[in-house]
Amino acid sequence: MVHTFDLQGRSFALDVESGSFFEIDPVVKALLNGDDTSPFSSCEIADAKKEIDALKAEGVLFSEQLKSELPPFSPVIKAMCLNVSHNCNLACTYCFADGGTYCGERQTMSYETAKAAIDMLVEASGSRRNLEVDFFGGEPMLDFDVVKKTVLYARSLEKAHNKKFRFTITTNAFKLTDDDIDFFNEQMYNVVISVDGRPEVHDRVRKTVGGQPTHDTVIKNALRFKERRKGQYYVRGTFTRYNLDFCSDVLYLNDLGFDQISIEPVVLPESSDMAIRSDDMPTVLAEYERLAEEYLKRRKTDKWFNFFHFMVDVDNAPCASKRLKGCGAGGEYVAVAPDGTVYPCHQFDGIEKTELGNVFDRKLNEELRKKFYGCSVPTKSKCSECWAKYHCSGGCMANSFKYNGDINKPYEPACELMKKRLECALAVKAIEESEANA
Repeated sequence: MVHTFDLQGRSFALDVESGSFFEIDPVVKALLNGDDTSPFSSCEIADAKKEIDALKAEGVLFSEQLKSELPPFSPVIKAMCLNVSHNCNLACTYCFADGGTYCGERQTMSYETAKAAIDMLVEASGSRRNLEVDFFGGEPMLDFDVVKKTVLYARSLEKAHNKKFRFTITTNAFKLTDDDIDFFNEQMYNVVISVDGRPEVHDRVRKTVGGQPTHDTVIKNALRFKERRKGQYYVRGTFTRYNLDFCSDVLYLNDLGFDQISIEPVVLPESSDMAIRSDDMPTVLAEYERLAEEYLKRRKTDKWFNFFHFMVDVDNAPCASKRLKGCGAGGEYVAVAPDGTVYPCHQFDGIEKTELGNVFDRKLNEELRKKFYGCSVPTKSKCSECWAKYHCSGGCMANSFKYNGDINKPYEPACELMKKRLECALAVKAIEESEANA
């Protein structure tokens, strides 16, 4: 399977099975698509056919389908999300976690539960040395004493167990202090700060529990953090039907000085006023193209930045099994709720039928874990003929479960967005490499 597309006035081709990517001229594109070649001379057509045949011979065009079998399931866990707080000081109107409560009681994780979770991860990781722990919520800073104690406890285990922990935290930054930033710099490999962009966009949906705007406070704290940050970070926003011109929010954040940016589409039922609907899709797809154009311009200036969804490493593509299965939820990755219940990922928190076990007895439902592990491109019939299948691996299992009742039925509204983002990412990479080699 070969996918061709146009972007920024240029044409490209992706060989789906090998992952090989090329910039192509109009005659090659016409031949690959079986289109009319009458506008081209016989010499142009002959040269293009030779080029295509050579690439076929190399196995990088119309290549054979990947072996569609995953390695046998392994109970090893290498990454864990600690949902340390089922509570939040904000009341974002689109929150998938129902204001941080996950449709339950407001509560925070005890240090004893966090310790038990770390102990379970060390035990379940087998011979794996590098482990990842993500502190999430709600708002994890509402339980920050436990976060700090848990980090230090994990560090105390590293030498004796031959482990190396890498920590991440996601925060709304509303109460961020200099001491917090110092701790982040000492211990957090990555920090994600939630901010949606322009004041009118952010404050419409991200208010305090008391209904007060938060933009100015969050931006002030986030900028102070960015100035002092030593290490990886992202400012991460959500766009809704209220701001389909989300490129303007990305550029706003960049103008403020942020150079690591992610903006994600909201995931809500179409009945919601904020949901991105099918008739909005042309606008959203065009907006990604506008962002790609601005992105290419800015990366040549002192406003250089990374946009998360445009960062695709074509040259070092993941192994075959990773391409078949992008998400490790329920397999090598699990999440832990404040009461110690283990779930496949943080988005399944509170969904009883997806409970895997508890950190205190460490007995996980291995049969259910195997079902999540087996969820991959081969088990999703709608993905088999999709040209983007090895880059999203069928998308988010939590969204599939929540909106289709089945982790093997992709959440289709996300599919078109994923394909457009991937086209933009591939085009950006090709254009930047072409200009660098010119």
